[in-house]
Amino acid sequence: MPDVHTGKGMPIGGVIATDGVIIPNAVGADIGCGMAFLQTNIEAKLITDTMTKSGSLLQCIIGDILRNIPVGFTHHNKKQDCKAVDDALDNIEQFKFAESMIKEIEDGYYQVGTLGGGNHFIELQTDDEGYICIMLHSGSRHLGSKICDYFHGVARELNAKENSPVPDNYRLAYLPVDSEAGQAYINYMNMALDFAYENRARMIEKVKEIFTRWCERNFEITPEYSNLINCHHNYAALENHYGKDVWVHRKGAIRAGADEMGIIPGAMGSYSYIVSGKGNEESFNSCSHGAGRRLSRTKAKETYSVEEVIIDLKEAGVVLGKNKKSDVAEESRFAYKDIETVIVNESDLITVVKRLKTLGVVKG
Repeated sequence: MPDVHTGKGMPIGGVIATDGVIIPNAVGADIGCGMAFLQTNIEAKLITDTMTKSGSLLQCIIGDILRNIPVGFTHHNKKQDCKAVDDALDNIEQFKFAESMIKEIEDGYYQVGTLGGGNHFIELQTDDEGYICIMLHSGSRHLGSKICDYFHGVARELNAKENSPVPDNYRLAYLPVDSEAGQAYINYMNMALDFAYENRARMIEKVKEIFTRWCERNFEITPEYSNLINCHHNYAALENHYGKDVWVHRKGAIRAGADEMGIIPGAMGSYSYIVSGKGNEESFNSCSHGAGRRLSRTKAKETYSVEEVIIDLKEAGVVLGKNKKSDVAEESRFAYKDIETVIVNESDLITVVKRLKTLGVVKG
């Protein structure tokens, strides 16, 4: 994909279809990481131009989101409702292959509805028609990373015994899908996908609740919400391509079947896009998942100062909600590829439906 950059085992922004095997590191560590989007009927200027004692309404809403959705390494102190965890524990036999991992599933009760850190975000954006939209980026939190590491280890041991033709240092150890280990990984992966989807849905609901409260309090308007999209970009799925059932791994890529809606975010302070897939078979019906990194996190912090990034956001009129500013340069828009170029370079894969500009962003 045009957003491709270095990753463990397989580059982020890569798609691979396999016959009869599944590769944990071709799914990635944050299983089910993905995007959610929601349209509102509220004009952006109402939010940006309305002033309160604490600043603009936009600042108030961003601050409220930051206070009410755990970010970074924090999680809920009290157990939350979570259907994905309930369903897993009700079918616990499917997960007995890796009994040490069951505690990670149970911990999901405290992690559902939390954002995480790194490049995960919640944004209030404006579309080109001037209306507020909500977008967020998050996944399966700690659960997905633990699953990936555990089953990559299992796959390495299995491949060593079978003299796999794939060198161990490629970090692409695989599991036969008809093996006990392969089926166990698929069960765990699908559970993490359900959890990630529910995690994003829970946060979208919380943002809606906060946004609605501020709109009703200030304008006596109850916002209308529409066009919900919730899609993964780190997963594997059994699909039929070129007349054969294959496991399509998308690591930092989204499915873009004919007329399928998707989200391609840029870096904070730039543009993001809602797109419709063209069903291009040469990409296994896929497209990019974002702008893609131009600089590693370490290199970004070496290149840009905290002050430079903060000033850049202020000059763009972007409100930043972040508890710890010291690592903000990791997510500078200049650390990412130009989103406009990325979109142009995949015009054979997608059609642009909507362009969105960052107004306010919450980061871990």
